[in-house]
Amino acid sequence: MFIGHFLAAFAIAATVAAWRGWPEERALVVGALAGSFATLPDIDMLYAVVGLVGSLEGAFITSDGFWDVANEIHRGATHSLIVGVFAAIGFAAWRARDGYGSRVGTLGGLIFSGLILIVTVVDGIAPGAVVTAFVLAGVGLVTFAERVGLGPRAVLSAGVLGLVSHPFGDVLAGPSPALFYPLPIEAGLLNGQLLLNSDPTLHLLGAFFIELTIIWAGLLVVAWLRGWRLKRHINRRAALGVAYAGAVFAIPAPTVETASPFVFSVLSVGFIGTPGRLRWREDRSTQLIDAITTALAAVTLAAVAYAVMYLILLA
Repeated sequence: MFIGHFLAAFAIAATVAAWRGWPEERALVVGALAGSFATLPDIDMLYAVVGLVGSLEGAFITSDGFWDVANEIHRGATHSLIVGVFAAIGFAAWRARDGYGSRVGTLGGLIFSGLILIVTVVDGIAPGAVVTAFVLAGVGLVTFAERVGLGPRAVLSAGVLGLVSHPFGDVLAGPSPALFYPLPIEAGLLNGQLLLNSDPTLHLLGAFFIELTIIWAGLLVVAWLRGWRLKRHINRRAALGVAYAGAVFAIPAPTVETASPFVFSVLSVGFIGTPGRLRWREDRSTQLIDAITTALAAVTLAAVAYAVMYLILLA
C-alpha cells in the first residue's frame, strides 16, 4: 500500500502538471514530490519499530504483535485531513521563507510547533514525537523541492494532494483513519472499514486489484511522459503468472487480517520479470523497464487467475 499511496498522488500530480503545459521532467518531479508527501503519514509506523526494538522480547515479536503496537498510534494524527492541510500550508510557508521574507518562514515554524503541541496535549508524548518526525521528514521534502527548483505553490499543491489523499487509500485495509483529528468528531467518518464484498477473501482481492490498477496508472503516466510503448516491454514469459491459480489449493483463503501468505507469494511471481541473462550491449534502462513491466504483468495475471479459480471453487 505504500507504493499505492505514492503512485496515486504521483499519477494525479504529474498528469495535471503535464496538462498545464509543464515540461516532462518538471511534471515527473512534482509528481514524485506529491507521491512522497502521500507516503509521509505512515511515518507513524516508527512508533511500532521503536517500541519493539526497545522491548526485551522484540526479537520474538510476531506480525500480530507488531500491529498491536503500531495500531496504538497508526492512522491517528498524521492521517488527519485537518493536520494534513495545515502541515501542507506550513511546508509551503517554509519553502517561501527565502523569497518572501523571514516572517513567512516564521509562520511555517509556528504551524509546525502548534501541530506538535496540540497533538502532545491531546494524546501524549509518543504521538507528539511521531508528529515531530512527520514535520521533520516533511521539511526534508521541502529541501528536495528547493534543490529541484519547485516553488511554494508547487509544494502547497503537492503537499495537500499527497497528505489529503493518503487517508482515503487506507479505508479498504482496516478501520477508517481519524479524518478530523483533533476535533471531537467520530474518528470513523466512513464508519469503519469500507467493504467491497461480504466475502472477506473477495474483499481482499478487490482491494489488491485496486492497488494493481493504481500501480499500472503510475507506470502508464511515466510511459506517456517518456514516450514509451509498454507493449514492447512485456516479455511473453509474463503469461506464466497464470500458473499461480494453483495457489488456491496451497495457501489458506486470504483476508485482510491474514493477507501475508497471499501477498508475498503473488508478488514473488514478479521475479518472472528478472532477465535470464545480462545483455551487455542493451541499454540498461531498457532492461529495467522490461523487468518492471513484465513483472507487473505477471503479478496481474497471477492475481486474476487466483481470483477466477477462487470464484469457481466458491460456486
